[in-house]
Amino acid sequence: MYQQKKSRCVFIVMGSRSVLESDMSVVRQTSHPHHMSADMDYKVVFAALETVCEDNISILCGPSDLPYGAVARRLVTCMREIQEHGRVLKPVVAGFTAVFHHYDFDAQTPGNGYRTLAKVLLSCLLHIIHKGRYIASNYNGAFFRADHNASEMEAYCSALCQLRALLHLAQQLINDNGYGQLYSLEDGDLSRRFVREYSSMHKACFYGRCLGFQFSPTLRPFLQTIVISMVTYGETYSKQQSGLGLAALSLLTSGKYVIDPELRGAEFERITQNLDMQFWKSFWNLTESGLIAGFSRIASYPVQVNFTLTVPPVTLHLPLASDPSLTATVSPPIAHWGPGPVHMRLISHELREGQESEELLAYSRSDPPPITASHLPWVQKQPRSPWLLIHFHGGGFVAQTSRSHENYLRSWSKELSVPILSVDYSLSPEAPFPRALEECYYAYCWALKNCHLLGSTAECVCLAGDSAGGNLCITVSMKAICSGIRVPDGMMVAYPATLLTTDASPSRLLTLIDPLLPLGVLTKCINAYAGADTQTVQTALGSGSLSALGRDTAALLSDLTQGASNWIQSFLDPMRATGGARSLPAAQMGSPGGATRGTPADVAATNREGHRDYPEGFEPLRSECLAFVRPTSCPIIRNPFVSPLLAPDSLLRGLPPVHIVASALDALLDDSVSFAKKLRVMGQPVHLTVVEDLPHGFLSLYQLAKETDVAADICVEQMRTIFQQANLRKRPKLGETSPRETSPSTSQSG
Repeated sequence: MYQQKKSRCVFIVMGSRSVLESDMSVVRQTSHPHHMSADMDYKVVFAALETVCEDNISILCGPSDLPYGAVARRLVTCMREIQEHGRVLKPVVAGFTAVFHHYDFDAQTPGNGYRTLAKVLLSCLLHIIHKGRYIASNYNGAFFRADHNASEMEAYCSALCQLRALLHLAQQLINDNGYGQLYSLEDGDLSRRFVREYSSMHKACFYGRCLGFQFSPTLRPFLQTIVISMVTYGETYSKQQSGLGLAALSLLTSGKYVIDPELRGAEFERITQNLDMQFWKSFWNLTESGLIAGFSRIASYPVQVNFTLTVPPVTLHLPLASDPSLTATVSPPIAHWGPGPVHMRLISHELREGQESEELLAYSRSDPPPITASHLPWVQKQPRSPWLLIHFHGGGFVAQTSRSHENYLRSWSKELSVPILSVDYSLSPEAPFPRALEECYYAYCWALKNCHLLGSTAECVCLAGDSAGGNLCITVSMKAICSGIRVPDGMMVAYPATLLTTDASPSRLLTLIDPLLPLGVLTKCINAYAGADTQTVQTALGSGSLSALGRDTAALLSDLTQGASNWIQSFLDPMRATGGARSLPAAQMGSPGGATRGTPADVAATNREGHRDYPEGFEPLRSECLAFVRPTSCPIIRNPFVSPLLAPDSLLRGLPPVHIVASALDALLDDSVSFAKKLRVMGQPVHLTVVEDLPHGFLSLYQLAKETDVAADICVEQMRTIFQQANLRKRPKLGETSPRETSPSTSQSG
């Protein structure tokens, strides 16, 4: 371990803190962004945990005439296990606290996977303390639901056991990685052990009663709705049913997952581990349906311009950045099936010059062309904006389009008063790398050449994207540098994927517990983009899939009805009751997807090299339903235009200012931190913001919670900064020079 240094832990406070924490007063709250030091936080939490365990054991082992004899024995066993976990984990957390500041981007931006693992563990302990105090105070009450509360405590005990395993794995990463390094890119053994643990470790406890415990409380009902919808859809999507029949079947099956959290967790674990890419494309593309998109549009800002374009594959000629008298030739996308059109969506809050032109409407996919707001007498046409925002959507390279992301794009257009061109690039596995990159690069070049049609003079051009779209923002800029054409004036990338491998890092350990980004799903997306997934998948929005999409929508809506009713129930029952069904402790579950204690033989079979991952006497819960995780061994994934974190300095030098907005609870957090640190070492302008309490993909959750709205506002402010700084750089004229920004990297802490 490195020498301990004094460190302050700084967070961006996303809205009000959990009622759980304020009620317990375990962690002192303050409106000042500088909370008390992290080492004091964990000491207070572990002390409270020890007290709660002792109090419960003392009460439950009291007079023999106490009610709930069998339940009392379950609780005593559970509290003793929790107590033992807590005593072992306290020095482990102390070790992380002593060193995790070495892995931050800078002192003003605390954030890395080691901090996150400690934060998630403490969040689990806070829930246990809260539940333990409730049990101790209400055990003799007339309305105490003994079986329910015992099941809740057993679920969190199982989660704590698995988190203990993750922290032991993180300890190995600290010991094996270089100083300050979050990834060990040359150590294949670490990555193999990481994948092996995911394949066998029990994860269902994180998808049942403990679902989303680490995230903002306002998001947990939504996550529960997503999980219930997914497991119900997974059970019914392969059945040949009419739309009404599928909806009815989905409605009937969703109820059992509402009242039985253990069953829900086991089924979700099975789905995320073993269903194919077709399921994931089909499920996530439900947001593309007209009905769902219509609801989104009702809730979002109205815009004057919103229609799709199809740009034919025509060779473009753009001036060279170094000598505008010379031109560079830009070929249309050709990978895999030859030249083809590129699809885009133009969104503008205000109607601007050029947007109603016949030349632009000729590109429209609609037949007849869309009726623009220019035909309305009260709509005043605005001059062209000096700014242009080009957007690449997320979706793991395999799902969604600009339609899924309209809700926040409409808001951005209004807040920034800028036209937005969002690119509907071809999706994997039908169109693996480099097709999507070629289409996005071509769309960027076409926008530069035809900005007058888009309602902009393109004096300042910003790229924006989330997740896979963030990756494309970076790689499109890299292609612009290599081609010698104008690079964008900056980019805002939210939780970008900069390393498309299964290399282990502390934040990627979260893929073992994350309901939105499990490792099994992540590797499926990576392999699809790399071309390693050769299965044939029906295009989500193809002409032959519209009827299926209608059936999918009917199924989802019935599931959302169940989720909504449970959401209401969560407000009525402050103890988060999800039903009174009796369920066995996770360690005793015998159904498929259940959990069992690992045996020495299991450990030997799991780790053939003889390396023991865990301390003597400890073994995490193992799943009876093993996951198949296809290794990301295809050489393409280490191509710098696939994994920009692996790009040589020569390809990254010359990038415009990069503004990264990451989430502390995102499994891809270390991608953002590592890439930001790499750019800073090179002297490239980079800005990193880390928000708290939100999952990967928080932009898609815009308007669902105050915290997601605040995070979206941070993204808007980063783009505004890019445009304003670009204006300042370009202001000098008449022989004055204004070099591209090369100032030291900046960061934001709140």
